[in-house]
Amino acid sequence: MASSSMRVRPVGAAGVYMVLGAGALLTLAPFALSLMTALKTPEQAATEGPLTLPHPFTFDNFVQLFTGSHSFLTPLVVTFEMTAFILVGQMVFSVMAAYAFGRLTFPGRDAVFWIYLGTMLIPQVATVVPLYVMMSSVGLRNTFWGLVLPTLFGSPYAIFLLREHFRGIPDDIEDAARLDGAGTLRILWSIIVPMSRPILTTLVVITVVSQWNNFMWPLFVTSGPTWEVLTVATQNLQTQYTDNWTLVMAATTLSMAPLVALYLLTQRNIVNSISLTGFK
Repeated sequence: MASSSMRVRPVGAAGVYMVLGAGALLTLAPFALSLMTALKTPEQAATEGPLTLPHPFTFDNFVQLFTGSHSFLTPLVVTFEMTAFILVGQMVFSVMAAYAFGRLTFPGRDAVFWIYLGTMLIPQVATVVPLYVMMSSVGLRNTFWGLVLPTLFGSPYAIFLLREHFRGIPDDIEDAARLDGAGTLRILWSIIVPMSRPILTTLVVITVVSQWNNFMWPLFVTSGPTWEVLTVATQNLQTQYTDNWTLVMAATTLSMAPLVALYLLTQRNIVNSISLTGFK
């Protein structure tokens, strides 16, 4: 039995590595293809295969994104401002709501929490039209506030994760702080939040990625170039230049670059949060 097990294990490990390798290839290949195409000239992209390496490398496509008639500078700035504003709002309000649901006692706490959590089950597309009517009726269509308000005040997903994490912090720590005279807000921002850095970092990455890639709501609530975000600008570029894939791939690569950099900077904290919370 032992010798049979020794023969099976290397085969099983090889199978696992083959599956993981195939998954990694399928995941990373579109990004590599996008970058390779963005670094080619339109002539090279049209005459050679998609897997051919760029020769020579050219950054003209990236330059055209900012110097041509389709300037990406405004969409880049608007996307950055929108993401940063929503990130700050969601983190502040999610932390406060999660602390209230997890560690404070008030009538109807659990009922309110589960009703709020149930909104996660409603598809985003089902709320787009009502939100659009609300924003239009108060004159916020095609404005910055119209972009950020619907997602500014926390998210059920973040509140759920933070609530479970806060509930796992020993009560003795909070009791000791109260004996020293600390109030609720002081305990939250000086003790609970610093102890929750790994999961907060993970939520920061999730929020930035989801808002940076948000397409449906900005497409509905804005029109024209004033408040155009990167995703909508890239879609418009693809519609306008269906035969210029090098320019379109440069736009998609530009959209991905900040998110890749953010992940590389925070990957250690994300791994720590997985080990602490079991979040996957």
